[in-house]
Amino acid sequence: MTRPPTAASALAARARAVTRARWLAALHRSSVLAAGLHRTWRRSLQVRVVTITLVASSLLVGGFAYLVATQSSNILLAKAETDARRRLQSGRDSAAEQMSIHSHPRDPLLPSTFQRTVLNLAGVGGDPGEVGGTVVALTAANFPNINTETSPRVDARRLIGDELARSVAAGNQAHQIRTFDLGAGRVKYLVYGSPVPTKFGQVELYYLTPLTTQDDAANQIRSMVLVTGLALVVLLGVVSALVTRMVVTPVRVAARTAQRLSAGLLDQRMVVDGEDDLALLAASFNQMATNLQRQIVRLEEMSRLQRRFTSDVSHELRTPLTTVRMAADLIFSEREEFSPAVARSAELLQAELDRFESLLTDLLEISRFDAGFAMLDAEPTDLVPVVRRTVDRLDSLARRLGVEVEVNVPDTPVIAEVDPRRVERILRNLLGNAIEHGEHRPVEITLGMDEAAVAVTVRDHGVGLKSGEEKLVFNRFWRSDPSRARQTGGTGLGLSISVEDARLHGGWLEAWGAPGDGAQFRLTLPVRAGDRLTSSPLRLVPADTTAGAPFAGEHRPDPAPPVAAGGTR
Repeated sequence: MTRPPTAASALAARARAVTRARWLAALHRSSVLAAGLHRTWRRSLQVRVVTITLVASSLLVGGFAYLVATQSSNILLAKAETDARRRLQSGRDSAAEQMSIHSHPRDPLLPSTFQRTVLNLAGVGGDPGEVGGTVVALTAANFPNINTETSPRVDARRLIGDELARSVAAGNQAHQIRTFDLGAGRVKYLVYGSPVPTKFGQVELYYLTPLTTQDDAANQIRSMVLVTGLALVVLLGVVSALVTRMVVTPVRVAARTAQRLSAGLLDQRMVVDGEDDLALLAASFNQMATNLQRQIVRLEEMSRLQRRFTSDVSHELRTPLTTVRMAADLIFSEREEFSPAVARSAELLQAELDRFESLLTDLLEISRFDAGFAMLDAEPTDLVPVVRRTVDRLDSLARRLGVEVEVNVPDTPVIAEVDPRRVERILRNLLGNAIEHGEHRPVEITLGMDEAAVAVTVRDHGVGLKSGEEKLVFNRFWRSDPSRARQTGGTGLGLSISVEDARLHGGWLEAWGAPGDGAQFRLTLPVRAGDRLTSSPLRLVPADTTAGAPFAGEHRPDPAPPVAAGGTR
């Protein structure tokens, strides 16, 4: 039997949930801040230069400050040690002279001599009663009956460490640094000790010199170096920022100008200010932009003239072609009355006129695409009848070449907003191309659909494409084997027009092929006109090939077709 949750446990659970939410929010803010800093670091040259300058100068100044402070402290301490040794030597001689009147350690006047000697030694260079000043101590470790005398009155046993006392009692001159409080706060003392020879034996003399002045001087030097170093680091940061800005600003201006030039604003130029290297860069950039503008304008004019020439020639050839067509049709209709050689000539004339008329039609279509006059007449269309109609129209060609066409379409309608005339032309070019290059093997045409796109693949098992030809196959008038005879009498512009039709829909027309595995073309169009494609419902590389892989939707970052123009294999 379980107990119902109490109010306390509910409050504790709520508090844990709130704490976890706050922790996650703080973690998210930290990750966002880190990502922002990383993005700024990658994108800003000025930030990188200033940061590196600040870090390098901070390390340099920090090392220099540490070296200066350490050396200053060592110099001050060495000076204090020299003064202490000099005073100890003088004090030892003076104490030995005053102790020379006593020949026995139990002399009743010895304690007063001890006291007088300490007072005299403490009075040299300081106030005998000053607390926090130099302390003088006179001890007799080998004579317990003689009391230790100090000036001022302090506990000598606490001031003089046992190790130092044993070393001096053994007849050695020694020193150490100790920190203790004599009533004026904790003070660091330099303690020097030396044995003093007398007629009755050895006594010990100690000088305890405070290092307050040296510590204060060292702290002032350290603070001064630190402040100076910080000011220097800040100054270096400001200077590096200004210098970097002077260099980076023209580069940024050049980058923005280059972006505008690439966007088609060919009249953009940089401002030339001065005669330095940056001004030379700006002048050279402007000269380059002028030359590019001149070349682009010239190429555009040549392209315009070429398109106009193609269009004019195509139109002008229509009139004589019509006349020739009428005469050829008349001759062709009466060919049975001619001799076999003349009848064969009439048939060849009729076929070549058909091909010539198709070429003129394709050239006019290409000229419309080049001039930007092609229009899309999109309407909701069921693509299943379009695919079947295309197959039916090429059935006679497939039977003549002994190629079986396999149609794989869904049982339900596949509706998309497309231009049915253009889609049927694309499929007719792709299927005719596959039948011609199918090497008498089956050709499959497949229709697929998802929520955003429809796709049609045309697969043949013929000669295939070599590496890199999947891009060249869309070039105008390109053929993989120019010596191979054509069966369909194509113009070499079919795939070029097809890829332009696909681009007009906002779709893709792609090719894959491999020697021995045949080729596959994939047409992908958006379901709704004007939508942006991100993936295709059908794979480009067939699954039955060595290059096939598990398919989970092929995504492309750029919805534009992979090539700009088209041709034939």
